[in-house]
Amino acid sequence: MTTAQPQHRSTSTLWFLLPSLLGIFIFMVPVPDGEGSVTIPIAWMAGELEVLLEDQIPWFLLTLVAISALGTLTYSLAKPAFLQNELGRTLFKTSLFWLIIRVLGLAFGVAILFELGPEWIWGEDTGGLIVDLASMLIVVFALAGLLLPLLLNFGLLDLAGTLMTKVMRPLFKVPGRSSVVGLTSWLGDGTIGVLMTNQQYTQGHYTKREAAVLGTTFNIVSVTFIVVILGYLDLEHMFGPFYLTIILAGLAAAIIMPRIPPLSRFPDEFAEGVTEDPRTAAVEVVEPQQSQQSLLASAWDSARRRGGSVRLSDVARSGGSNALEMWLAVIPIILAVGTVAVMIAEGTDLFTWLGYPFVPVLELMQVPEAQAASETLLIGFADMLLPAIIGSGIEPEMTRFIIGALSVSQLIFMSETGGMLLASRIPVKFHHLVAIFLLRTLISLPIIIGLAHLFY
Repeated sequence: MTTAQPQHRSTSTLWFLLPSLLGIFIFMVPVPDGEGSVTIPIAWMAGELEVLLEDQIPWFLLTLVAISALGTLTYSLAKPAFLQNELGRTLFKTSLFWLIIRVLGLAFGVAILFELGPEWIWGEDTGGLIVDLASMLIVVFALAGLLLPLLLNFGLLDLAGTLMTKVMRPLFKVPGRSSVVGLTSWLGDGTIGVLMTNQQYTQGHYTKREAAVLGTTFNIVSVTFIVVILGYLDLEHMFGPFYLTIILAGLAAAIIMPRIPPLSRFPDEFAEGVTEDPRTAAVEVVEPQQSQQSLLASAWDSARRRGGSVRLSDVARSGGSNALEMWLAVIPIILAVGTVAVMIAEGTDLFTWLGYPFVPVLELMQVPEAQAASETLLIGFADMLLPAIIGSGIEPEMTRFIIGALSVSQLIFMSETGGMLLASRIPVKFHHLVAIFLLRTLISLPIIIGLAHLFY
């Protein structure tokens, strides 16, 4: 017995450490991309795979959307026996509204890929843009399904949950384990953050309120996408001040938003049919009298125990199921909601009209070309790249800086993150996303403008 126990402890430690360190590297560590910029390994792998399968992905996308729409129609109308199981209900059981959205996504997919109907549906700046985004997400979802368990299942969340409770709870009103989600989202990519939050919520690790906060507060776009925005705005030389501005504005919004409606009004209840994972509750209990050393030892033991209890078959099955669910639920919504949002942004003056009330505010804050800047403030709700595209022709660099930083800090955009949130199990509705987008704009804008005056 005395010799077997150390061997068991050593094995458990390795099962915790090796996968967790690999997951941190894949999802959080910036690396050179070979083109003078930085990225994270998961984004590099997704990009390489997307290039390799460039000709096949659009047709695979259309196949997925067709399976989603036709499978949901079949389930709703005929309820065949072969779909009356947990996987069938998870993939195809939905409300009439989301059935219509999935069918609309299929219609848009066919129109865009075969260039049917008016060009304002399938054009490069409307449907073509959304298909490019959806194609990228197909690859990201596949890799995330395979690799996210490295972060989620081998003990890293237990370690963070015990160590970070005293930080995350007071500041952001969320569990300590969510620090891993926040870091992955901020250092990696917001789509990964939504996937992680959704998976953890359905497993009983977060309440409805906590999942809503995490899904709408930390999911910033990747560093690579930020570089793209800076390129459109001709601000590559301002990367340092730009990223610092995003961090400060994002932290302010992350502290304020969970304390005000709508996020503060979500109930602290778990998802329907889901109970709290008792192991999650255990790692959140931290006695005030504990010393820092005993706290670290407790966190280490909790992580090691989780790593030692992992069953690889369960991890593989869960990862594959999550990837399939996101493919069939999210991709049709990205095509439907994203295409409509971008068509409205490109083909109407709606967002220009909505920006008019901000003109006197921008003028009061001494923002150059306030009228032109106001037209970009809300259009990012459709797609985050649109403010940079529209604002690229504005002459004052300070104004372009403000436009770019605000578009990233707003976080919610329907062509990707917003569509993913609506398609996930996270209990946010469209009106919640509108309110959160507007509140983040009001919180972030004065901070960004103040820092812009400091830099310029």
